[in-house]
Amino acid sequence: MIVNLINKFQLSKLYQSLLIIMISLIFLLMISGGIMSADDSIRSCPDWPTCFGRWLLPLNSQTSPDYLHRFTTTIIALFSIPLLLITVKNYRKEYRVLIPVLLFTGMFITQVLIGVLFTEPVKISLRNWISPVHFGLSLVSLAALLSALVFTISPEINKMKSTKIQYSSLLSIREKINKQSRILILLTSAVYLILLISGSALSGKEISNACTGWPICEGNLLFWNSYTWMNMGHRFVVLISAVLLVILNAHNWRNYKHSNVVLVASTASLVLFISQALLGVQMVVELPTYLLVLHRASAVTVFITLVILAYYLLTQDVASEYNSSDIITVPDFKSRILNYIKLTKPVVVALLLVTTFAGMVIAEGQWPSKTIVFWTLLGGFLAAGGSGAINQYIDRIDDRKMQRTQKRPIPSGQVTPAEGLAFGTAAAIISFFIMVAFVNVLAALLTLVGIIYYVVFYSLILKKSTVQNIVIGGGAGAIPPLVGWAAVTNGLNVPSLFLFAIIFVWTPPHFWALALVRRKDYARAGVPMLPVIRGEKETRWQILIYTIELVILTLLMPLFGLGESIYLIGASLLGIWILLTAWKVWSNEGNKVAWKMYRYSSMYLAFLFIVLMADRLLLFN
Repeated sequence: MIVNLINKFQLSKLYQSLLIIMISLIFLLMISGGIMSADDSIRSCPDWPTCFGRWLLPLNSQTSPDYLHRFTTTIIALFSIPLLLITVKNYRKEYRVLIPVLLFTGMFITQVLIGVLFTEPVKISLRNWISPVHFGLSLVSLAALLSALVFTISPEINKMKSTKIQYSSLLSIREKINKQSRILILLTSAVYLILLISGSALSGKEISNACTGWPICEGNLLFWNSYTWMNMGHRFVVLISAVLLVILNAHNWRNYKHSNVVLVASTASLVLFISQALLGVQMVVELPTYLLVLHRASAVTVFITLVILAYYLLTQDVASEYNSSDIITVPDFKSRILNYIKLTKPVVVALLLVTTFAGMVIAEGQWPSKTIVFWTLLGGFLAAGGSGAINQYIDRIDDRKMQRTQKRPIPSGQVTPAEGLAFGTAAAIISFFIMVAFVNVLAALLTLVGIIYYVVFYSLILKKSTVQNIVIGGGAGAIPPLVGWAAVTNGLNVPSLFLFAIIFVWTPPHFWALALVRRKDYARAGVPMLPVIRGEKETRWQILIYTIELVILTLLMPLFGLGESIYLIGASLLGIWILLTAWKVWSNEGNKVAWKMYRYSSMYLAFLFIVLMADRLLLFN
């Protein structure tokens, strides 16, 4: 019996992995297809399955989308065979899995046939209708697989067997779902589906060029043609979708403060919708490929979040997720705003923004434009603040055990875990789109890397698994100056990596000093910080060693063209100051000197970057 349970568990994980792979491939397929349908010049293969009668053309910017699209289609077709076989064999009695998979199979075959027809030369008018139908079938396929995936991973449904009593239990769960929630999510999803399909119909250049003004197409209303009215109809559906998403979010934030899935999916859908709508506005003026890809990807991601949210609200007992320990008090509006600001860890963020701004000034050699500074620092604040909020959600249980963190918004009950996670997710998403739209793609990608590094690599993997958590995880805090550098130069070089290295080496002695002061806190929370695992003496010695390495690194920078005499004098004085503090930590026991090291090291880093900025400005002026 135990062996059967293990085999069933392994099969379930394998099946879920297969569904996730299929969903990811369909997502990639829709993106590559969207690129080709938006620009006919990219379509390098007018026939099928060959390209101009040849099986293989040289890989370049024009052939890549076609190759990617066809290769992805082939892989999906190959994966769909074991998916169908496993479904029929092991899930034939689970109609909520069987029916979606059968629906996907039928839709996929149909859209492949339509795609083949779409490849052949056809009239423009016919092609304008084939594209949205093809895209709509892809959306239905995606929704079907998402439904099957959510069903297989749902804890409520996994506990069920095919008996009449337990099926009735599912119906009773459905009856508990608020009718207004079901109506809102179904209506919003339906309107948004219409929006996506109509947007696909407008993706061709001929139709999109018929309306280049915003928000109203230019020209006299009496002379608008069918393409102009199609554009305006699409924009009207955008407005309706926006209103429904706002209403849906207001409803969910009011009624489901305790539900992670509802709040995160709902909030992400609204934020992504606004972001991709703004990208759509920018695409009216210019149409670079990266904007097209991001616009299509974010639009489809909104659809994914709505499908998950709809399925969840229709099948789960959301009220059962409530935990009385999640929230204790209901603060007033002003207090709630202050609590959300606290979630961003503003003191930490302020130091990160100093290094970001310094990276901009050092790279430019002069004061950068106010516009680029504003958007870069705003994006940086949201990225760091959002990551900090998600980190506090991850650490919420440990924070209750630590005296230093017990008064944070989530453990103190001022903000529910779901609210904190949704807020952090929204801030992180907005930061990426701000960087893409108003700075540049490289700065946006570096920002995204910083978020993933801190949230996933450090908070989820490293923090409680290794004593070297701070050493390796220090890379997350070292990325902001790279973002600032990339923001003004749209590139990176060796001097920019020195800024990264400084913060990377600075991080361990800074946080180990705090760990000395809060050693018992970390021990209670089960965090393997250096003082907890290897003792205070080893920690004090490591603080001194890393501080010496840090000072040496800062003094070597002028040899590589970063810093002149003013910087060298300032770095030397600051180095002596921080070295003396580290020596006192090593030679004296007690928390007082360690606490000074923690505070002084923050000031040291800020002053070091300020001196480097001053040196750079004076050198170029």
